[in-house]
Amino acid sequence: MPQLAVDGEIEFPAEPLVLDEVDDEALRRAHEQGTPVVVRADSKERVLAALARPEVASVLVPPEKRDLLELDLIEETYGRRD
Repeated sequence: MPQLAVDGEIEFPAEPLVLDEVDDEALRRAHEQGTPVVVRADSKERVLAALARPEVASVLVPPEKRDLLELDLIEETYGRRD
């Protein structure tokens, strides 16, 4: 499962829980049940916040924000790599 994908352009191998925002209680329940979690995000900040959660398997971005797929997640998370 990719970390980032365009909403509507991916099929998941199992039925995930799809959230419109990070929800601590929903994440906890899904994790306990072994359900994969996918979060929708429409900004760099929301993408990074969702992926910072270990329970989140993937983030979906809207088609009009597909440029978010180009985020350098390593650099955004850990800083410049020289």
